[in-house]
Amino acid sequence: MTDASPSFSQRVSSRVGGWFTGAPEQAVAAEAAALRSDRFRLEREGEWKRLDRIVTAIERGRLRRITDDDVLALPALYRTAASSLAIARDNSLDRATLAYLESLTQRAWFQVYGPRASLWSWLRGFLGGGWGAAVRGIWPDILIALATMVAGTVVGWVLVSSDPNWYYSLVPGGLADERVPGATRAVLQKTLFGNQDEDGLSVFAAFLFSNNAQVSIMAFALGFAFGLPSLMLLVQNTATLGALLWLYNGQGLLPDLIGWLAVHGTTELFAILLAGAAGIHIGRSMAFPGEASLLQSAAAAGRRAAVVMTGVVLMLVVAALLESFARQLINNTGGRLAVGGFMLVFWIAYLFTWRRGRSSATGSG
Repeated sequence: MTDASPSFSQRVSSRVGGWFTGAPEQAVAAEAAALRSDRFRLEREGEWKRLDRIVTAIERGRLRRITDDDVLALPALYRTAASSLAIARDNSLDRATLAYLESLTQRAWFQVYGPRASLWSWLRGFLGGGWGAAVRGIWPDILIALATMVAGTVVGWVLVSSDPNWYYSLVPGGLADERVPGATRAVLQKTLFGNQDEDGLSVFAAFLFSNNAQVSIMAFALGFAFGLPSLMLLVQNTATLGALLWLYNGQGLLPDLIGWLAVHGTTELFAILLAGAAGIHIGRSMAFPGEASLLQSAAAAGRRAAVVMTGVVLMLVVAALLESFARQLINNTGGRLAVGGFMLVFWIAYLFTWRRGRSSATGSG
């Protein structure tokens, strides 16, 4: 601190000898201001140096060199430094003192109020129960999203069964290719079996994953509009699923299609469900904030939903791996259903029944 601040004589001589030459009354005022700044610094410099020493030791990982008294004094020293900074600003003290105090209080704030956990500690808390706690915290919204997705699937089935032309409106061109109304059983069956080495299947898988990833992100991001866009996206996406189910059911291939989708679909659709529920959770908290203010309710919901979405990203990565490898390697419906069923049971058990402690990673407010 002493090195950062000019001495009293230097400040006085620079002000008096430079700007205020020939103006005795201004020189006296400058001298008084410099004297006031020096007195202010000297009265508090000991506490600033002690705080600086403690914070520096923490930043360098030298915790063993910090005494118990210093640890207990850290919050009080931070508040004293923050108070000194406020006074220095109000009294327009010299820039060197202001710069030093601003830097010191910022560093001390991080040590007093900043995050305590490392990345590894946060990840351990997130996977060790924080993610599941956040998911369980939005269970009403999960039920709403699930009902919406079931309704969307039914709507898609009913629309194409009443008029096959609806199929071309509901199913994107990248998904359609040979999968169109009127396709023979052999053609549709070929899209499900015996073509693991064909590039077309990989392209289709990549398109399907990209589409579902976009739906998940958008369903969450648009939740601020009271959740209505999230609901609409869920209906639109699952209506496509309903149309595909209707198409394959017409050729007696519904179980095979379900098995083909289940390998990655139980994970991917679960991720879409959670993303939609996270968006609905934010929208519902804004529409019905309760006793809290709108901003407080939205902020708490946003923190919880953000934790859920972090897990959604992880689930989408797992779904991509299953889609790229497991579904290509398993060429029978029974095996595919077994993998998909296992993943569904795993996600439900992990998120809703495993409760290993509690973590701040939930982001609940």
